[in-house]
Amino acid sequence: MAHPNINAVHDYLLGLQDRICVAMEAEDGSARFIEDRWDYPKGGGGRSRVLADGQVFERAGINFSHVHGDALPASATAHRPELAGRRFQALGVSLVIHPRNPYIPTSHANVRFFTAEQENENPIWWFGGGFDLTPYYGFKEDAVHWHRTAKAACDPFGKGVYEKYKQWCDEYFFIKHRNEARGIGGLFFDDLNDGGFERCFEFMQSVGDHYIEAYRPIVARRKDTNYGEREREFQLYRRGRYVEFNLVYDRGTLFGLQSGGRTESILMSLPPLVSWRYQWQPLAGSPEAELYETFLKPQDWLKN
Repeated sequence: MAHPNINAVHDYLLGLQDRICVAMEAEDGSARFIEDRWDYPKGGGGRSRVLADGQVFERAGINFSHVHGDALPASATAHRPELAGRRFQALGVSLVIHPRNPYIPTSHANVRFFTAEQENENPIWWFGGGFDLTPYYGFKEDAVHWHRTAKAACDPFGKGVYEKYKQWCDEYFFIKHRNEARGIGGLFFDDLNDGGFERCFEFMQSVGDHYIEAYRPIVARRKDTNYGEREREFQLYRRGRYVEFNLVYDRGTLFGLQSGGRTESILMSLPPLVSWRYQWQPLAGSPEAELYETFLKPQDWLKN
């Protein structure tokens, strides 16, 4: 078995981080990303880029990392025990965009590559990633555009690929202790190595390349919508769900913390402001209630 081309993955991910930063700065129109380069104690490092207090984005974090070590953490071997004790390399771009305007959804994207090696054996490698959308106020045209773009990323790779990874996303981004979805989903895939390295790498690139196309038009459409204190308070309340999911369930967060990664970069996905209310319920018939009743119910957004 040919060894995977880690240099090609590395170069693609650096370029992807650059392109997303340029697009988000252009959409914000005022703030710029600051870059923070860091070293991983066991080997490798990364560059974190954060945009804060922008006109459109309250916080946007886009992180590139390429780290390696002598053994994978428990979060990476829980469902793959054969990997325990192997040397590893992990490369990825992970981002979360928290907008200021409650009518713009929060978005998340991640594309990553892992390889685990042991002397005198072929490496075990896989790709993972996806993107998902977390609206505070739902708009059908935004949901349809998001999922239509997700399907376009998958279509060159076979029939049923979008449906498979859309369902996986719905199941993964589910807050079990709340019994509710985090948002309207998108794509999620992991442990991808079927078809060989080149084919899997192409799919990962397609997902990464389609993120800007999926998100930026929604930002442009909603960023000038007027809002008041009611909408802002609801946004901060719903951000609490985002924090709960990331700290309790998210594999990337758990991998980073368990592997001794850089805490500031791992937790840059959290929103700058958030609130929790005790036993709060939306008013019947309100736009806030519609989020729960319609947009947080997994469904086929492309059927109409």
